[in-house]
Amino acid sequence: MRATWKGAISFGLVTIPVQLFTATEEHDIPLRQVHEKDASRVRLRRVCEAEDVEIPYQEIAKGYEAPDGSMIMLTDEDLAGLPLPSKKLIDVLAFVDAGTIDPLMFSKAYYVGTADKAAAKPYALLKEALTESGQIAVTKIAIRSRESLAVLRVHEDTLVLQTCLWPDEVRPAAGITPEDEVTIRPQELQMAKSLMDMLSQDFDISALHDEYQEALQQVIEARLMGIEPPHEEEAAPTGGQVIDLMAALENSVRAARESRGETGTGSGTGTGTGTGIAEVRELPVRTAAGKTAAKRTERTATKTAAKTAAKTAAKTAVVPKGTGGKKSTAARKTAARKTTAKSTSAKTASAAKTTAKSTATTAKTTAKTTAKTTAKTTAKSAAKTATAKKATKRASA
Repeated sequence: MRATWKGAISFGLVTIPVQLFTATEEHDIPLRQVHEKDASRVRLRRVCEAEDVEIPYQEIAKGYEAPDGSMIMLTDEDLAGLPLPSKKLIDVLAFVDAGTIDPLMFSKAYYVGTADKAAAKPYALLKEALTESGQIAVTKIAIRSRESLAVLRVHEDTLVLQTCLWPDEVRPAAGITPEDEVTIRPQELQMAKSLMDMLSQDFDISALHDEYQEALQQVIEARLMGIEPPHEEEAAPTGGQVIDLMAALENSVRAARESRGETGTGSGTGTGTGTGIAEVRELPVRTAAGKTAAKRTERTATKTAAKTAAKTAAKTAVVPKGTGGKKSTAARKTAARKTTAKSTSAKTASAAKTTAKSTATTAKTTAKTTAKTTAKTTAKSAAKTATAKKATKRASA
């Protein structure tokens, strides 16, 4: 592997001579631009606008077009003599937690190797310090006449330099996220977490491969053999459709289980009941909110089952058509009991009304009799008192 850059890491007063090696490569099947009429190659040529002739690569230089349209020439010496402090130097600026740098800023990766034997110990020291602390080193480096922000981190016992975009090169995401207020139900969140757990089991990223390149290779081989290449059936469009989110989550969990060779407890209808509820109980519940949602779901299932059983019992009490519309013995007994109960209730209500009227009449009669008796007694007492006073006056006279 050929080194693409040589320099040193500046770590305080420690200097580590290193060299960089390209850490990644892309596997693409090269496709040429050709003329559709005769399949001839279409080439891009560098043509001088003033002379209208093709210019060899050796005569091409770099220039900057000023706002007024004039061109400023820049030579290789101008670019090589830029006063960059990061030239041939990986300058460590700070050490930060690994999660401080957003992966959106990451660009190209390079393996960092030592340039001589003397660099082995400081190289190992920096690597162990980063590993123990769980941090990464923020640096600056000039590669190919361009200064870049970069980080030093450990990957499989090797230092890796990952170039980064500058903060002002990352576009803001304002206006992209939906602004509508959305309410997420606890059972939907729990089902989503369960689906995440299901998809994460036994995941091995090293087993993934580029299926597009394989399919393209099959098409090329078919064309070379003069046969019709394989074609995949066009999938039905799914955009713009309103879906039941809970049903989609349940079906996704079911599909994930089937792909792993597991079987659920029901057939699944995608309606949020039946097997969907059973699967919620089977999936791992790891939070208090999840347990509450599971209990609520189980209670709902129990109530639904009770209602269904009641409806079924009511239907089975009626004899199907073809029996002359007669009811079974059990049904007749049930109807008789209902009729007796209604009759008893009616009689009881009538008796209660009669008793109430009788009581009211008795109360009125008692009140009248008491009033008359009291009035008579009071009158007699008053008469006796008056007679006694007259007798007293006569005796005094």
